[in-house]
Amino acid sequence: MTRLTSSRPALLPRLLLGLLAAFLLIQLVPYGRAHSNPNVQTEPQWAEPETKALFYRACADCHSNQTKWPWYSNVAPVSWFVQQHVDEGRSKFNINVQGFGEDAGKAANEVREGGMPLPTYLPMHPEARLTDAEKQQLIQGLAATFGDKKGGGEGDKK
Repeated sequence: MTRLTSSRPALLPRLLLGLLAAFLLIQLVPYGRAHSNPNVQTEPQWAEPETKALFYRACADCHSNQTKWPWYSNVAPVSWFVQQHVDEGRSKFNINVQGFGEDAGKAANEVREGGMPLPTYLPMHPEARLTDAEKQQLIQGLAATFGDKKGGGEGDKK
């Protein structure tokens, strides 16, 4: 028993050192830190200024070319997660590119059904938490700006 007790304390520092080494090594992976905000090609004609404000508060980091990259977006493995979310969000619906993307007409429905904002986005972005009234206002404004389609296709680009 003495042997187990005496080897146990030596195991913890080794484990911690190994975890630290792994954390430092993954920082060398190049994905997730070359942040870019491509040029803004277009800006929608928002149905209401309140919709624009709510969109920029809760949605624009992933659905525009005007992403605010927080400090933790430079630290792996979180940087990988953030980059993947922004890349995917922009590919599906990006208000700053011609045509807005395949999900423009579904934006209001995504918010209505609770699909957006993603639950993983909210803990680090409390400003994206919308009250019920703000959520309804955003849904109505997105529907008025982009259309309200349950299927695919582009929304109305007024």
